[in-house]
This record gives sequence, structure tokens and C-alpha cells, in this order.
Amino acid sequence: MDGDWDEVARIPFPPPGLRAMPTPVTTLAFDTSQELLWTGNEYGRVSSFYGTKLQQYTSFKAHTSQDGPVRQILFNDKGVIALGSRGVHMALRRGLPLWSIRHEDMQDLRCMSFTSKGTAEILVAGEQDKMFVIDTNKGEITKQVPTEHKYKIMRRSRYICAATSSGAVHIIDSLNFQVIKVWNAHTAAINDMDAQHDFIVTCGYSMRHQGNYMPDPFVNVFDLKNMVSMSPIPFPAGAAYARMHPRMSTTSIVMSQIGQMHVVDLMNPNTSNVRQANSLSYFSMIEIASSGEAIALADGDCFIHLWGSPNKIHFSEFPTPIETADSTSVPRIDFDSPDTPLSTVGMPYYREVLLSAWPSNMVTEVGAPPVKIDPQFLATLQEREWGYFGKNTRPLRRNQIEDTRGAESPQNSLKPPKFLSEKAREAAKSPAGTPAPEEVIPEIPHILQDTKLESHKIEVPELYQNIEIKYSKFGIDDFDFGYFNKTQYSGLQNHIVNAYANPLLQVMHYTPLIRNIALQHAATACVDELCLLCELGFLFDMLHKAEGEACQASNFTKTLSYHPEAGKLGLLEEEPHASRTVMLQQLTRFLLRQMAQNYILMAQNLQPYAVDAPRPGAFEELFQTSATSSIRCMNCRSETTKADPTLVNELMYPQNKSGHRNPRVRGTTFSQVLKMSVERETTNKGWCNSCHRYQTLATRKTIHRVPCVLMLTTAINNNDHRRLWATPGWLPEEIGVIVDNGQFFCFEGEDLKLHLQRGIHSITVYSLTGLAVNIEGGQQQRSHLVAMANIAHSAPTAPTQSQWYLFNDFYVKPIPSQEALTFNTSWKTPSIITYQVKSANNRLDSSWKQNLDSRLLYLDLQADRADKTYRTLDRQNEPAGPDTVVAIDTEFVKISQPEVEMHSDGDSKIIRPTVHALARTSIIRGGGMDEGVPFIDDYITIKEKVVDYLTSYSGITPEDLDLKVAQQRGHNLVPLRIAYKKIWILLNLGCKFLGHGLKQDFRVINIHVPKAQVIDTSDLFFIKERLRKLSLQFLAHTLLKEDIQQVTHDSIEDARTALRLYRKYQEFDEAGILDAMLQEIYVKGAACNFKPPAKTGSGGAVPRTDTPPVDGGAGLGPSTPSRKPAANGGLGLATTPTSTPGKGLSLR
Repeated sequence: MDGDWDEVARIPFPPPGLRAMPTPVTTLAFDTSQELLWTGNEYGRVSSFYGTKLQQYTSFKAHTSQDGPVRQILFNDKGVIALGSRGVHMALRRGLPLWSIRHEDMQDLRCMSFTSKGTAEILVAGEQDKMFVIDTNKGEITKQVPTEHKYKIMRRSRYICAATSSGAVHIIDSLNFQVIKVWNAHTAAINDMDAQHDFIVTCGYSMRHQGNYMPDPFVNVFDLKNMVSMSPIPFPAGAAYARMHPRMSTTSIVMSQIGQMHVVDLMNPNTSNVRQANSLSYFSMIEIASSGEAIALADGDCFIHLWGSPNKIHFSEFPTPIETADSTSVPRIDFDSPDTPLSTVGMPYYREVLLSAWPSNMVTEVGAPPVKIDPQFLATLQEREWGYFGKNTRPLRRNQIEDTRGAESPQNSLKPPKFLSEKAREAAKSPAGTPAPEEVIPEIPHILQDTKLESHKIEVPELYQNIEIKYSKFGIDDFDFGYFNKTQYSGLQNHIVNAYANPLLQVMHYTPLIRNIALQHAATACVDELCLLCELGFLFDMLHKAEGEACQASNFTKTLSYHPEAGKLGLLEEEPHASRTVMLQQLTRFLLRQMAQNYILMAQNLQPYAVDAPRPGAFEELFQTSATSSIRCMNCRSETTKADPTLVNELMYPQNKSGHRNPRVRGTTFSQVLKMSVERETTNKGWCNSCHRYQTLATRKTIHRVPCVLMLTTAINNNDHRRLWATPGWLPEEIGVIVDNGQFFCFEGEDLKLHLQRGIHSITVYSLTGLAVNIEGGQQQRSHLVAMANIAHSAPTAPTQSQWYLFNDFYVKPIPSQEALTFNTSWKTPSIITYQVKSANNRLDSSWKQNLDSRLLYLDLQADRADKTYRTLDRQNEPAGPDTVVAIDTEFVKISQPEVEMHSDGDSKIIRPTVHALARTSIIRGGGMDEGVPFIDDYITIKEKVVDYLTSYSGITPEDLDLKVAQQRGHNLVPLRIAYKKIWILLNLGCKFLGHGLKQDFRVINIHVPKAQVIDTSDLFFIKERLRKLSLQFLAHTLLKEDIQQVTHDSIEDARTALRLYRKYQEFDEAGILDAMLQEIYVKGAACNFKPPAKTGSGGAVPRTDTPPVDGGAGLGPSTPSRKPAANGGLGLATTPTSTPGKGLSLR
């Protein structure tokens, strides 16, 4: 606070009405991007004031008066977020509403804060037992967090700091919203709190004699960095309000209710700068601008005071201009000229309703579109002399009129969204606070409306149509998958080969027993290259961690293609016209067989060594229907039996032998069909060993035990089967199964309730967890498969009702239960159905994380070599865990060129993008005594044909991946499974991954790392407004004075460079000069086009050298290029300057 600080302006707070009495200010907030001061009143109105004169700019109602005062105001680049007691409202800075959220559990909201996702997400809490996480871009609640604590103030710093009504401050993790520290700041209550940088300051009350509250004569301080309390700062006048200075990290402004202000240095509290604000009453609140150059006060007389230096007061550090109304002069209308159009005469504004404003119930549409007739229905019509006739397939009565006008109403179109790069450019050009055009389109509602079922429509609706990914010059990363998924459940991308398996994988993921066994197996020591159960575990873990971001099952489909049986069974997308639903049913049988083999083999291997090893028979109990088949010759009556267990049951339907409609078929229930399918009583021709000839054989199964998971294939082969499935309510969400004396009994609906009430038999109840559905695209589109999953059964806690979601690859949307279980004879039929025992619902086993076998991480496959480029972690001295930071970089090769479709006009369209494969993974230590030393440097064997080694970018040559040459060079050449599992173990041990541009690395590795575990230097050294990220090579040259990547790339060198850049970032941040240094870096980059100057050796090119061994010894090392030999023992970590560049120091 400079010496010339004084009161700059004082204005009365506008009353809520023309003749209303003034009301006090309930909240104050300075805008972070414009010169605006925002206020709220007791009646839910938000108002803003512009500039140092506090001219009124906008005013709008955030909520009704019944909801009480405006509690808090936050800002992001799109608008203003206002909090009321019963809802949250977001509007443009001009006042136009963007969204408003109310919820039945929002009873007494008090505070809110941004989360780890920045301004894209807020956490809302109050004097209630539930907190809400709200996505500010979508305007919807994404998560509800139960809590036992009542919060009244929230501030965001390193963590979310929340003050309770009992005088404590809870330090909350901004990612999972768990309380990690409780600080008892005051004995009675907290009046004000602020958190900035590494400190929390609080003012509060203590309980004195006779139960009176007295303000504490000091300010309490808490160090967030070290998680300890600091010495309180005395304030004899009675501390009422406190704010941390936004630009000076250790400076705080403390104020009393009588207007005495102290500017205090927390590190040296004995020196302070004192100011006095004058008012005829008391002061009720204080707020400081993000620039640190202005302070706003509110008093009990309903006045707003603005303090600052008259010469340089401003609110925002880099303010953008506000939008004002257009001021155009009205042209004069020449009424004497006959050529003057009457349309130039403006229409007046009316206060009364005009006669022409007809009510909606008096407006009648004339005419209606004709009824659309199903082409399949026309093909079944029979001709007679008087015309044609056929079965009524419409969901209407014979003479009932169809509402074709409602059917023709426009639906939500699934048009391809704009590329992310286009949106970024439009956002940069649009005025501050103005959303892009797509952002003002109403989002998909979270609460489903009672509308006509999509499954009853004649043609395939947009919801079920196949969606193609569009590619720009930036590849698949530029496609906006978030446009198609507004939920927290991740979809799967469909651009990879064998993506037809996506629906089956989604159904399995949302079946808890399948998810549990896959994750438990993945956490074992299994390193089998062809283990599909491991791949399922990796995929399920990725889908869970992604939380709504699109994933891809490329590793799973790649492993599937390696199986020699997969091609023979027709499981690969080699035949373009093969039936996808038949392929998926075959894949289900094959996958469960392989899963059983993988599980049993691993269990047998672990049995002698571990007491708690999995039982080999546990998989059979989960999936196998234990039965014995009896085969009887109808001629000689001889009978043979054999064990006939089944992993997948194929449904059998009653046969209609007469050719006419069979009453028995029409009344068949799903339970009857399932009983027929499990017992499987059939008659066919076969060889009889007693008769020594082919005879009629009768086969029947005796059931001994039913599994915990029932996997069913529908085997729909004719129209009778389709009509059976199209029966409304035919597929039940719950069934009950009784196995008695070898017979299988199944019940549903009222019969099931009756048996449960009686309790005579031991009945096993199953819940429908999901199904894969075949969508016939007709002539316009080829058929494809989608998944329907009831995620209520896999939620951590059981909800009160079913929650069905449609997974159309990466398009995910909630749907009603009736929509999920309704089928259409023309285009929608089920393919795979999954039931799980009801007792296993919501039982997600996370014990695999504690039992994770991490021995592979500490295993050295080249222990006898002295010239290797890595040194494996020591399990005793270097255990990997949540506090471990590792620097990672990978290299890729190209295994497939892009598939391009050329049009007659010369335009081209990318059908499938370039496919890369992981060729090298290097991970180095990010801390400790051996910081910078690699502990993983794996080269990966690639089974596919490499079309381009990309040597100039990757440093990979054909010899590097050749088994014989790689051994000579000391390369640790391993299968992809081993390299992947090492990274997966590090991920689930909680390690943080550091690197530069890691998004591409993680996508090719096919792993999802939560943002809390990612430290990306391309994001750290990035200014969002510049729309350009800086390369590792440029940053290394600018900040580290080193030249890297001169000829090719080396993953160890790149990982070390990223680690050193992170250390440099920490230096800048701790010195408080980060923003200034970023600006200077971009200025220098613009001068050299963001490229370091080219350097050449004596021969005109930089020579290719070997990556030095870890111990610096000589010998034949790997031939991966490294341009700059290390000067400190071969670690590649050059010594850093003793001084850190500051604001006055140049990077040049």
C-alpha cells in the first residue's frame, strides 16, 4: 500500500426498488478480467460497477427473493457465477443468463470454490450435509459429496480451505475433496478468512464470560506449505476482516469494524502500515482486487468505499474492455418521398399485451406430414384381388391416427462438432466473456423428460446412429469428444481396428464381478503377452480413471489380433460384410474361455508361493454353469453322460412348426426361454455306439450349479424371434433362479416376488447389468453395436432406482429404463445380455491396489551388463509411492499409414489416421540422491510391420528393435506387456509423471493418468492467451542454455531436460517471478519464431553419439543419439546458474 493511498470514491448502494429502502451489501468481489466491482444484495440481485468512479454497469437477478441473499461471486472467462442459499446461477457479464442450477438437497448453501480443474469446475458447500461439484462449462452437477461438516467460507490456494461454523479450518484436497488437515483457528467462530499462496489468515471470536462472543485481538496464520500454525499477529483494535495481498505472497491486510487497516508482513509482523477508513457506522466487509491496486469496503449505512492510489488504481492485471451498447445516430426518414419504404419506421415498445399476441392454445397448425411406412412392412404384404394386407407392426391400434407432426419435430442432431483448434481460435477472437456459438446451445438435459421412446420410431434415430470421428491436420487429438459425452462415464473411440468389441467391453466394465476379477488378475505378477484378462483389467482401470474422457481399447484389440485362434474364428474385422452381432457373440465365448485359462494358469503358478493366492476354481464359480449332459438313443434306450459346463448360454426359442401364429409362442416369457436354453433339451441325429448306426438322439442337461454372472447370447435368427423381443416389457430387470434336483427354474415379475415372500426354496436373484444391442443401419449406414448399461449396480453406493446409460462408442447419454429395454423389429435387437447375482451389486473390490505385485518394477533383466543405460530401483531404499516423481519420455514408430478417401473433385477425407506403436520408454528418477538417473529404458518388440521408423524424430532405427543387434548394443528389448505393466504399476502406486507434451505419449501407450499425477512442462510454461505451446527444444535453449534434439530425439535426454525445466519452474515460482519470466520467454520466442538457432559441427552436422551408460563407463552402448555428453558423471544434468533470472534480468 503506497503512501498516496486514500479513498477514491464512495457511492450509495442502489436499493432493490424505486421506492425501497437501501439494503446492505451481502458480498463484494473484484472482476479478474475487467475493470468491474461486483456486489450482491439481500434479494438475490447481482450488480456491477465500472471503473474508479463506480459507474453502474449491469444488474440482474441471480435468484428469487425467497432464496435469500447472494452469498458469494466467482468469475471465469465466460461469465459470473453467483451463489444463493438454494441454487447457483451463471450469467454473462452483460447480465444474460447462461445456466441456473437448483437441487432438492440444496438447502443452505454458503460458499464455493474452484477445484483442481481451474475455473471449469466449482465445489459448492454450506450449512448442510452434502457438497456439490458443478461443471461450469456444462452447467450441471457432476458429483455429490457427502460431508459431516458445515462450511461457511471457502478459499482456493494450494488446497481448498474451508472454514466451519465451529471455528476450525478444513484443508481439503481439490481433486477428491477429502479433508487432509484440520486447523482449529478460533475457539468460538470464524468471521473472515482468506488463503493465498502458502498462507491462511483468519479473524474470529472467542467465548468469554456469560457466553458472550468477543473478537480476538489477533490474526491467526497457517503455513500451507509446511502444514503448521504460525505465530498469531496481534491487532489490538479487534481483527474483523483479513485479506492476503494477491501479488505479495507474505503480505496481509487486516481491518477492524471501525475502519482501522494494517498492512502486515507475515514474516515480520512488527512492521506495519496503518490507514484509517472513515464511516458514520461500522464496516461490514473488505475485498482486494487481483491487481493489488484497489480495495473495496462496505459499511452499515449501505455505502461502498473504493480505496487506492489515485494515479495508478486499476482492478485487473490485464483488463479487457467491457461491452457497451451501440451508439448509432438514427437516420432521418423522408416521408415526402414515395420511394421511402415503410419498414424504415421503427416499432414502438408497448407495456400492454397486444391483441395480436394470441395464446398458444388458440394457435392451430394446418396440415400434417404423411405417415412413414416401414419398408420391411411393405415387403411382407400379401396381394389379393381387392388390394394388399399385412400384420400391423406399428405401436398403435388399427384405426388410431399417428401424430406425424410430433414425429417430424426436430431432434437433437449429432452433427460433428467444431475442432478444438477452431474453438480455441474463435475464443481468442471473441470478446472477453462471450461464449463460442456452440456453448450457448442448451446441453443435453441431465434429468430425462417423458418423451416418446426413440426405440418406437420407424427409422434409426440420431441417438443410435453410427458416429464417425473427423480428423483435422492435428489428428485425432483435435476432435472434440466432450461434445458427445456430458457424463462422468467414459466412452470408447471407434477409429481403431476391431472396435466392434466396444459394447461388450462396456457391459463387462459395469458388471462389478467381472471388473473385480480382471483388476485383481492385472495386479498379479502375470506378464503373459497374450493374456486378455490382464488387458481387461488395464482397460477397466483406464475407464474408471478417465471420468468421462474418451478412451480406446487399442491394447486389448491388438492382443486379440495376436491370438492365432482369433482369425480362424472370424473375430477380426477382415471381412467387411460379416455380421457384427455374430462376431460379438463369438468373441464373448472366446474371451471367457481365454479369461478362464489366464486366471487358472496364474492361480496355479501362485498357489505354492502365496497363502492368499487366488483359487483356480474361483473363475468357474463366477461364470460357469455346472451341468451334466445326458444323451439317450431313442431306438435302444442306451444312455451316456458327460460333464458339460457352459460359460456362455445361447438362448433357444419355441419353434413354430405350423407356419401360423402360435398362441404358445405369443405368450412365451423370458424366464421360459431361459429355462429352455439352460436345460437345452434337443433331439437330433447322431451316432449310437450300441446300435452302431446313426439314430435319433435326445439330449438334456442336468444342472448342478448356476454361476454368479450369466452371460447370454440372443441368437435371433428370424422374424418370430424379433417379434418376441419387441414385446413391451419382455426383458426383465430382475430374475430369480432355483436349481432343484438337477432342474433349472426361472421366475420374474410377480412370480419372483411371490417366491421371495414365501422363502421356501433357496432362490438366487439376478440383476440385469447391461446388454449389447445390434443397430441395423439400413441403406444409409452399415449395422453397428451399442451398449446399454445400468450403472446403478456398479456405483459405490446403491441408488434408489435404475440408472441406464447408452454407450454408442464415445457418445454417452442417460436414457430411461423403458428406452433401454424396448426393442424394434426393424432396427434394434439385443446381442449379448449380462445378469449378475443381486447380492454382488455395488461391491467394487479395491483391495487389488493394496495387493499390487510391484516386483516387476525392481527386476533387472540385464543385471550382468555394465554398459546399460539405466539402473533399476532399489526396493528397500527407493520404494515407489505417492511422493515419487518420475520423468518419462517415449519414442514411437509408424506401423500404418493413414487411410485417405479421394473424391472426384480433388478433396480428400481421412478415414483412419496414422497408427503409431510404442518403440522406447525411458523413465528417470525425479528426486533423491540419484535424481536424473534412469531406472527404466525399455525398447519394445513390435510384431506389426513398421512402415516408418521416424528416425529423425524418434532416434529409432531398425537395428534398435532387432533382437540380435539389440542384445549387442545393450538394449533392454522387452514385449509391450512388460513395458506397459511397469508404467501401470507406477501409476497405481501413486507416482507423479513428469514430462513435456505427455498427452501424445499417454495416448500411444494407451493409458490414462489422472491430472493430479501429471506434471507437464508444456502446460507449466504456457500462457493461455498466446494460443501456442513451447517446444522442449526451445525451452531448453532459452532457460537451460542447452541445445537438444539437433539430429534426432533421445528419450532419456528429453526426460532429463523436462525434469530440469520443472526445477527451473519451481525456482521461478518460489521467487515470485513466474509470470514475468513467462512473458519474457514468449517475447524472445516471437523474435526467433520459437526456434533455437541452428548449430552445426565442423563437418556441417552434429555427429551421432551413444547414450552414455549410467556409470559413465566405456564400452558398446546403445546407438540412440545424444547430442550433449554429460559433464557430471554421465547423468546429463548440467550445473544450473547460482542466480535465478528475475524481472530485471534478461534471458538473452
